[in-house]
Amino acid sequence: MPGWPYPRWVAHRGAGELAPENTMAAFRLGAHYGYRMFECDAKLSADGVVFLMHDSTLERTTNAAQVLGAQASMVAGDHPWSVLSQLDAGGWHSRAYAGEPLATLDNLARFCLANSHCLNIEIKPTPGLEQRTGEVVARQAALLWQGAAIPPLLTSFRPEALQGAQQAAAHLPRGLLLDTLWTGWLETALSLGCAAVVCNQALWDGSSLTQAKSAGFRCLSYTVNDEWAARRLLDLGADGIITDRVDLFAPT
Repeated sequence: MPGWPYPRWVAHRGAGELAPENTMAAFRLGAHYGYRMFECDAKLSADGVVFLMHDSTLERTTNAAQVLGAQASMVAGDHPWSVLSQLDAGGWHSRAYAGEPLATLDNLARFCLANSHCLNIEIKPTPGLEQRTGEVVARQAALLWQGAAIPPLLTSFRPEALQGAQQAAAHLPRGLLLDTLWTGWLETALSLGCAAVVCNQALWDGSSLTQAKSAGFRCLSYTVNDEWAARRLLDLGADGIITDRVDLFAPT
C-alpha cells in the first residue's frame, strides 16, 4: 500500500497483561497509556457475530465452565452470541474486572473510530472455519470503517483466512503472521497481496528483514516486552512493535 499510516507502537490485545485481554476495558487502558493503535483477535460465534477472543476455547478467559456446565462444549465458536455475551471475561484476570463482558468487533470499531485509533485485527478462526472467518471479518471491517481515513490492518497465521479476506474486501490491507520462516512464506505473502509481514521478534535479523523489505513489505514484530529487544528491532528498521508492556514503552 502507498505510505504506511500506522503508528510504530501497537498495544497487544488492548493493554497487554494489565487488563483482561480483548475486552473494552483493555483497549481503554491502552489508550490511557497513550497508545493509538491496538491489536485484537477476532473469531465468529455460531450465528456469525464477530467477537474478540484469542483462544479457540473458553476456559482460560471466561467463566464458561461455571455458567454452561461441565458437559457443554468449550469451543467458543460452537455458541451463539446470545450465550457468549452473558459470560464474564474479566474475573479470571482480577477482581477489579469481574463482570467485564466479551467484546464484539462492532464495539471496538466504534471506540477506535470515535477516538481516531488504529487497529490490527488478527483473524483467529475456529479450526475448520479459516476462509469463512476471513471473509466475514473482512466484510464487516470494510462496512464499519467505510470512509475512514485509516483502515484496519487484517492479519492471520492462516493463509486461508487471508485469502478469504482478500476475496471479501481486497482494498483492506493484509499481513501474514509468522512464528517460523517456513518454506514459501515470502511467495505466500506476495500471492495474498499482503502489505506487511508480522513475525515473532526472534525471526527478524538483517537478512530476513532486508528480504521482506526488498519485496515491498512492511515489517512488524510480536510480542516485544523487553527494552533490549525493542532497541534491536528499531535499529534493524522494524516498522511496528507489538507489545504487552504498555506501561514500559511510551508510544511515539
